[in-house]
Amino acid sequence: MKERLRTLVRDALQRAVESGELSLDSIPEPHLEVPREQGHGDLATNVAMSLAKSARCAPRQIAEKIVAAIEDPEGLIERSEIAGPGFINFALTPAAWRTRLRDIISAGDSYGSCDVGAGERVQVEFVSANPTGPLHIGHGRGAATGDAIARILDAAGYSVEREYYVNDAGGQMRVLGRSVRARYLELCGCDVEFPEDGYPGDYVNDLAGELRESEGDAWLERDEDDTVAYMSRWAGERMLDRIRADLSVFGIEFDHFTSERAIRDDGTVIAGIEALEQAGHCYREDGALLFRSTAFGDDKDRAVVKGDGELTYFGSDIAYHRSKLERGFERIVDVWGADHHGYVKRVRSALEALGQPAERFRVVLVQIVNLTRDGVPVRMGKRTGTFVALSDVIEEVGPDLARFFFLMRKSDAQLDFDLELARRQTAENPVFYVQYAHTRIAGIFRQAEERGVGAAVPDSDGLAPLSNEDEIGLIKVLDEFPETVESAALSYEPHRVVFYAQRLAGEFHRFYTRNKCVTDDLELTGARLLLVGAVKQVIGRALTLVGVSAPERM
Repeated sequence: MKERLRTLVRDALQRAVESGELSLDSIPEPHLEVPREQGHGDLATNVAMSLAKSARCAPRQIAEKIVAAIEDPEGLIERSEIAGPGFINFALTPAAWRTRLRDIISAGDSYGSCDVGAGERVQVEFVSANPTGPLHIGHGRGAATGDAIARILDAAGYSVEREYYVNDAGGQMRVLGRSVRARYLELCGCDVEFPEDGYPGDYVNDLAGELRESEGDAWLERDEDDTVAYMSRWAGERMLDRIRADLSVFGIEFDHFTSERAIRDDGTVIAGIEALEQAGHCYREDGALLFRSTAFGDDKDRAVVKGDGELTYFGSDIAYHRSKLERGFERIVDVWGADHHGYVKRVRSALEALGQPAERFRVVLVQIVNLTRDGVPVRMGKRTGTFVALSDVIEEVGPDLARFFFLMRKSDAQLDFDLELARRQTAENPVFYVQYAHTRIAGIFRQAEERGVGAAVPDSDGLAPLSNEDEIGLIKVLDEFPETVESAALSYEPHRVVFYAQRLAGEFHRFYTRNKCVTDDLELTGARLLLVGAVKQVIGRALTLVGVSAPERM
């Protein structure tokens, strides 16, 4: 409805200029928003105030000229009022809202999609957890966020690819190898000291047990360096398999996995560092190669190659992000933990140094999750040693509840996740509240079918009985869905879709308590079935965009 009204206002401005009523160099795009006060109408614009200086005219006079020039052949506007210094408030007719409902129904599952992305290729990289241990709940929030961003971008007309960057090279993999070796030697009856920086948790014992079962005592007398190198790779591959399995249960699938070890081996990393050096942005100091990141606002220059010749993670990341853009992605979106906040500027600086526009790189930061049970913090798990595993949370509450809870707040805000609340099938559980709206509507249709009542054809006549405040109010909320999806895509904020789903579910539940859907009045029943069917359709679509199911029964 905003677009329709925006067109009427823009055309009115054009007519006012052509008739000489207003003097403007160009016609602006009028901004419309829902007024805070319900009595101020359905939509309002401040375009008259924004034009006061260029038109050299008082805002209220401009507003009067705009209202006088509006032509409304479809009968959208019920009344126009000029308020305050020059706001124009519009109340739309019930017939206009019924026509909008007909369009929503006709659009079906495509309703909410748009083409703002215009086919632009976007890569969304998320999770990317080191394959040194199980996924924890922080990774789960990042997974839910990244996947929802990808789904929403796809709905907004972008061409999206999901990627997982496997950090399977460097120091942390050697720590994994030493940890598994120590547990392996223990299983072989050796008295060995566990590494001080080793990974705790029973999963390391499990890996060592699996290795000994498959290869026996083969590594008992082997050189330590060779053993650690082998066990690092062997254990990393198995941990990645477990990570993939956990993500699959969580409903997360990736289009591509990129191995850090592989891009080091194939020369991609060296090529990226050489490109940075050849562009004059690096220098050598004490045998190390440093990137002049201070030239781009960093507090100090950063090493890309250490003094002993070993590559840094930063060096690998520079080359990896360069390779993303070389693969043809017009935009890259990374979902990182909030502890990487200081790293964002560093990577962006390197891309700028390589001649890439900063706006092509976007990072979404995800804050920590505080897991509680009835408000009491949940202790770390023995299996993981230092954190709560994502798989344990999914096993207890299921993927739908976990996903929805992870997305209930803006990603850069800390999140309290209460397991007991997630398990309750009551209105205070936001996931149940939204899904129950969907199943309740499915139940309404089953009731209608039992009584032999069907919905009318979605035309203006079939919707004519819809006129009360509750009915029109539901249509108004349905009307906001496409704008919600577009704004979520442009801001990379999937929580907007979650908030919308909660609001729409709330409006429906209130409607349901005050309005009977299956009545003795067949025309009213048909119209209300069309209305609640549209609500079901949009709730289902919103849930799908954040990776949550929309059940027919609960």
